[in-house]
Amino acid sequence: MIYKRSSALFAEAEKVIPGGVNSPVRAFKGVGGTPVFVKEAKGAYLYDEDGNRLVDYINSWGPMILGHAFEPVVNAVVEKAKKGTSFGMPTEIETQIAELAVSMVPNIDKIRFVNSGTEACMSAVRLARGYTGKDKIIKFAGCYHGHSDSFLIQAGSGASTFGSPNSPGVTKGTAKDTLLARYNDIENVKALIEGNKNEIACIIIEPVAGNMGCIPPKSGFLEAIRSLCDTHNILLVFDEVMTGFRLAKGGCQELFNVKADIVCFGKVIGGGLPVGAFAARNEIMNHLAPLGPVYQAGTLSGNPLAMAAGLAMLTELNSHAEVFIRLEEKTAYLHEGIAKVLNDNNITHTINRVGSMISVHFDEAEVVDFDTAAKGNNDTFKKFFHGMLDSGVYIAPSAFETWFITDALSYEDLDFTIAAVNKVSKFL
Repeated sequence: MIYKRSSALFAEAEKVIPGGVNSPVRAFKGVGGTPVFVKEAKGAYLYDEDGNRLVDYINSWGPMILGHAFEPVVNAVVEKAKKGTSFGMPTEIETQIAELAVSMVPNIDKIRFVNSGTEACMSAVRLARGYTGKDKIIKFAGCYHGHSDSFLIQAGSGASTFGSPNSPGVTKGTAKDTLLARYNDIENVKALIEGNKNEIACIIIEPVAGNMGCIPPKSGFLEAIRSLCDTHNILLVFDEVMTGFRLAKGGCQELFNVKADIVCFGKVIGGGLPVGAFAARNEIMNHLAPLGPVYQAGTLSGNPLAMAAGLAMLTELNSHAEVFIRLEEKTAYLHEGIAKVLNDNNITHTINRVGSMISVHFDEAEVVDFDTAAKGNNDTFKKFFHGMLDSGVYIAPSAFETWFITDALSYEDLDFTIAAVNKVSKFL
């Protein structure tokens, strides 16, 4: 495919935007080459500035679970925009989406809307610290919770793609309060707790990791963390920015039947607009201002356009729960097709999948944490990425990202993708 227009646009962008992009992984640093500039999208497809059509497997990094330009969401945003785009005052629609979200997700009574997943996770940790009166947190290597200082310690995703998982600008004082655990290693978590008794406010985790590829929790892992938190008076924070309203109506709490104390949302909850949220039981959420002493605010929080998009999306998912079954079936079909092709072509690989999240790792060992994810053959991935792109399939430009499946994908699209993998495999 030809990307002449994208190359020209990238050159222009580099003059006025750091690295030419407003989020680092878009820059193709992990795979080489020039980023693709999108002109428009519809359903399962992207249409770039050069007129190429691409089958999309990032779906704006997750929120387009029902496809691009999904009509109920677009109509809701258009109609709301006609009445004004921002007020800085309460609106009825904020309560409507809050009531719906609380009804869909187990174990939450109240929810606070913010503008991004980063803001949601940052606020959740502050709330946990304020509620418990303790300072330290445990996070897991390879889990990405946004770019707040507390989280940029072996953060996975773009940080790993860039080769700088510990960002300059994060102070030593901040770093010392973040304890780093190994994903799927409960003994490591126990050791950290024992070494920091009565100092840990919360454990924050992606219940299904998506920023070192898709990595599911081992059987019993989340349950064991829940038990440790109960024993040591630690709050369990589920970062469901990726998984919330995607893997099930009630997210991973429903999927794995494990209760979290605070849950963070983003992506799907905004229907494609910039939205984040965090939620918990009354006794925790009532510590937030204006009810309690833990301060959190945002001028554009609860923006009416974002709330309209999110409400339309959640209403659709709540009314049509069968979509989650269809998504899982399509993802399983894709998994089986890709695995067969790679096996037939003797390509060393491992595929991880949970619901509508899937990732291909070019290593034969089981991928269960950051270290095993990092062992994948990145040179093979680069060839794979560009081969798929040239074949009309867009996957994440990083070996450390999950693919997101949308219900807009047809089985013809999935077969097209599997055929592209077969074609590319000849050159890996």
